[in-house]
Amino acid sequence: MSSPSVVNVMLSVQEKKTAAVDLYGPLRQYIAATFSEREAQANEDDLQTVRQMRSDLESPSSTASSPELRRDLLQHYFRALALIEPRFPISPDRAHVHSLAFTWHDAFKANKKVSLPSIHIEKAAVLFNLAAVYSQIALSADRSSAAGLKQACNSFQAAAGAFAFLRDHVAAKAVAAGATLDVSPECAFMLERLMLAQAQECFFEKVIADAKPPGLCSKVARQVGLYYEEAYAALNASPLNQYFDRTWVSHVQLKAAQFYAEACFRYSLELHDKEEIAEEIARLKIGLGTLTDAKKSAKGVAQPLLDAVSRLESNVNRNLERAMKENDRVYLMRVPAASSLSALPGASLVKPMPLGEVLDASKERLFPGLVPDISTKALSRYTEMVDDIIRTQAEKLQQGSEMTRVKLKEMDLPDSILALEGNFSLPVDLKEDIEAVQISGGPSGLESELQQLRDLKRVNQELVVQTEELLQKEANEDTHFRTQFGTRWTRPQSSTLTKNLQDRLNGFAANLKQAAESDARIERAVKDNAALMAILDRRPIESALPSLARPIMSLDGNEDAIVGALKQSLRQLETLGAQRAGLEDMLKDMRRKDDILPKLMASTGSHEDLFKKELAKYDQICEEIAQNIESQDQLLLQIEAQNDEFAAVFNLEDYKVAREKCSKQISAAIAKYQEIKENVNEGLKFYVTLQDAITNVKQLCSDFVMTRNIQCQEMVEDVQRQTAGLNFTADGKTGYTHRAAPGQSSSRRNTPQRPEPASHPQPYPAYYAAPQQQPPYYAPSSQYQRPQQPLNHEYGQPAAYPGWTGPYSGTHPQQPASHPPPPYTLPGPHPHHQGTYYRPR
Repeated sequence: MSSPSVVNVMLSVQEKKTAAVDLYGPLRQYIAATFSEREAQANEDDLQTVRQMRSDLESPSSTASSPELRRDLLQHYFRALALIEPRFPISPDRAHVHSLAFTWHDAFKANKKVSLPSIHIEKAAVLFNLAAVYSQIALSADRSSAAGLKQACNSFQAAAGAFAFLRDHVAAKAVAAGATLDVSPECAFMLERLMLAQAQECFFEKVIADAKPPGLCSKVARQVGLYYEEAYAALNASPLNQYFDRTWVSHVQLKAAQFYAEACFRYSLELHDKEEIAEEIARLKIGLGTLTDAKKSAKGVAQPLLDAVSRLESNVNRNLERAMKENDRVYLMRVPAASSLSALPGASLVKPMPLGEVLDASKERLFPGLVPDISTKALSRYTEMVDDIIRTQAEKLQQGSEMTRVKLKEMDLPDSILALEGNFSLPVDLKEDIEAVQISGGPSGLESELQQLRDLKRVNQELVVQTEELLQKEANEDTHFRTQFGTRWTRPQSSTLTKNLQDRLNGFAANLKQAAESDARIERAVKDNAALMAILDRRPIESALPSLARPIMSLDGNEDAIVGALKQSLRQLETLGAQRAGLEDMLKDMRRKDDILPKLMASTGSHEDLFKKELAKYDQICEEIAQNIESQDQLLLQIEAQNDEFAAVFNLEDYKVAREKCSKQISAAIAKYQEIKENVNEGLKFYVTLQDAITNVKQLCSDFVMTRNIQCQEMVEDVQRQTAGLNFTADGKTGYTHRAAPGQSSSRRNTPQRPEPASHPQPYPAYYAAPQQQPPYYAPSSQYQRPQQPLNHEYGQPAAYPGWTGPYSGTHPQQPASHPPPPYTLPGPHPHHQGTYYRPR
């Protein structure tokens, strides 16, 4: 995995540059001229404060020792501007502050600048610089530490909040006054998305560092890519498409591709854990293609970013090769087309930080005596009146749209018209279920999975037979030598030592017998429901739906006219809905632009007359809204009548019944397929688990047989030596006389021969003479090495098909409570399913 500290190459924004301007003289002159010299003297301290703030703003390197101090200065100065704006009208008008002009350079085109008498340009520039400082604070943070990562994330969100505030509250007025493009609404939106993308990147670094699950990492990465995609779209739209340097555009484009590929890569890790190899391959191919395309157009991008993309590309390639090999060798799944995959979800963990409270100037005390309270109260009252108009009209528009939606749904429009034209549709959730069934192979693919069940059952049966043959062969040999040597053959019988092993094999055989019954039930279920499930193999599934056909016989041939009239009315209804959306946007736009403060403070007449005049501009749009609602009501009545005629001619009720019946059939087929599919999957898991358990027991039997063979050979040799050295004449001590071996001298013929202890170790441990002390199976001779795994290790008994419930349940024969558990038991895949055999629902 790539290291986040290496991957994340981020951007910051540089501040706009300005020229020096003295606010003190023009503002003081305006106060003296508009109010009085006494007021000018009373506001002397505030004028000096504003002068100093503007002076500090002009020299960032000499007045602010850190970005944090620079940030505080910009915030304080913006609040001061918010208080200056309603008190000091700045414009070329001789009655206003006309000798004051603000000069600002474009942040991205330093050779461009404007110098205009507009406080909106000043406010926009200050907000832009505030956002830029936030971005610089974020970029300078040490993201290798948790505290630094948090600081960077918060600062990027604050920068996004500042750009959003600029876009929503100041940018439009600044552009109208002639500001440069860097403070336009379009540029502010693009920069807001860029800052959010980088803030989300910080969260991506955190989830990777915290080793969060791949699914969560994928969602976080996808949201990073979405923010970059929005920024890239804004960069390629007017008016920014020819404005920014190509390196910025390439950086954002490559970042968008990188994090889309990162989301695919992380999601593929989750798919691999779930063994959904086919979709894993498809996702990795999509991510790899995205990176390849983006790298072709990445010009002027920082080398660390290119290195990070190359590392990600290498990781994707490596996992893709692994997944393809596994699919070719094991899973053999069909890789779905990219168009059939659902979009990767994103999880936004960031948002623009609200700066309304930070920039709220209500607590500032600059120029408190220059605005009369009556003007403030009058403005508040006017705002309440406008808000009431906007709220009332917006509710009418929303009610009209909701009424349209409800009425059309009751009449099943426009679905019935679409059905007549062959455009069938299914509910989204049902469509998704069908696609999932078809991706998994559908009913036609069940036969191959049933064959896998048969093959696995056969392999398990063969393993049981082979293991039983091992034990039987050893038992036959033991019986043969016991018959040949009689009482001299003193070792325990094989049947006493292999009882537990044989019990386990009998248990396996019982498991396989009962599992075979479950297999048969599944095969019967597939056969019995083949006709029901066949509909799921129809491609496209819409071809299985009933069609709304024209009547076979027509009396007057006016079907086309009925349909045409209904479609025309629906188009008119759609046009009215679009008009309502436009009227609602117009209301919001009017409210946003409705600023009567300059008029209110300059007015010498009655406030009520001014309010009446200003509110009159809303009369026209209110009338248009009323006309739209009335027209819609009349049109809905007309559509209702036309739809009744349409339903009667085309027998719409029968079509609805047939469509509902077909939908229920599809739902039932999906449910039955999913049930059978789940049963098959559990059967496959059972056989694989049982095969492992039988293999373990077979190995134990092989070890047992090998040990018994060694013991047998040693005992045969020992018995033969004793037999060769004895005669059959009884003596006074043992009752037998020793025979001389061929070639032995006659002087030693009658001398008993004793084996030397050092050269002939006792091959049988003492516990063979005392059965109550012998171990569960066998004790190896001194010449045989025990296997490293203890032979009396107990395994958990398996579940035949874990987790199955239903009427076909069965349990393995249980040992009596007083009987100790056998030393060899079969391990099951899930302890909480032990003792439950596989059975279909």
